[in-house]
Amino acid sequence: MWWNYVVDRWAQIWFGSWQHFSLVVQSLILATVVALLIAFIVYNSPKLSSVANGVSAIGLTIPSFALIGILIVPFGFGVIPSVIVVTFFATLPILRNAVVGLQGIDAAVVESARGIGMGRLRTLLTIEFPLAWPIILTGVRISAQMVMGVAAVTAYALGPGLGGFIFSGLSRLGGANAIDSVWVGVLGVVILALILDLLLVGLGRLTISRGIRVRN
Repeated sequence: MWWNYVVDRWAQIWFGSWQHFSLVVQSLILATVVALLIAFIVYNSPKLSSVANGVSAIGLTIPSFALIGILIVPFGFGVIPSVIVVTFFATLPILRNAVVGLQGIDAAVVESARGIGMGRLRTLLTIEFPLAWPIILTGVRISAQMVMGVAAVTAYALGPGLGGFIFSGLSRLGGANAIDSVWVGVLGVVILALILDLLLVGLGRLTISRGIRVRN
């Protein structure tokens, strides 16, 4: 039975879940940093922001399975291609939301900050970024849900996480415990996605001021 399969392999499942969660969270943090740096550079330029949005849209059409297969050639099997793929796909929604959020700030607010002597960088970090943060965080949440599944695909390159249970089960369809293995991987990914989303909701509560939450 499925429950017996889980109990017998609980240590392996727990370790795989931790690896999976760690891969997604670390890649998500890296993707957020990359996306914000790019957004800060391009959002004031209609041409550059249009290019960034276009790249985001096109990037999402690339099959993750194909990309991980391509990256095996230069980077081999293991963690490196997994991190690259997960970070790549995580960056795209965050970048789009960051550009939209920064461009959506009332120009009068920015001009007022500049009028009282605030420099460009200080205005960006203390006025524009906090106002755009709710939209950016929405992009982070979307990315987190999306790449939780992408991380499972990286098991094709022997990446860490729960994808190994899915691929192992699919390769043994018709054999003993094959379906149980697939279900462990699938349900584990779903549960981890829900946990991470709850953590990001909590992050929003801590980092978004009440006034901005009401405004949005």
